[in-house]
Amino acid sequence: MTIQDAQTTIDNWIKTKGVRYFNELTNMAILSEEVGEVARIIARQYGEQSFKESDKEHDLADELADVLFVLICIANQTGVDLTDALEKNLSKKTDRDTLRHQNNEKLK
Repeated sequence: MTIQDAQTTIDNWIKTKGVRYFNELTNMAILSEEVGEVARIIARQYGEQSFKESDKEHDLADELADVLFVLICIANQTGVDLTDALEKNLSKKTDRDTLRHQNNEKLK
């Protein structure tokens, strides 16, 4: 699935199953909540915190997909073409950061 396919698929899902998009502020809050769930798993799986019984059913892939879903919702409702945005962002990073990272002693 391409990014554009995902944007179209989610837009169709919202219109047929979700009734309508939540407003942008609500979706921003939901995105923050979903990112927090990813952080919780990462802190326990790769960090120093231990899992609680209630944490063990959470799946990193599913939580990352939740983040992506809400991010795409925000892009759709604000008119952002994520394919175009990502291409421009990668170009910006390439122009700005190629030598910066190669010359960073902390990364060697």
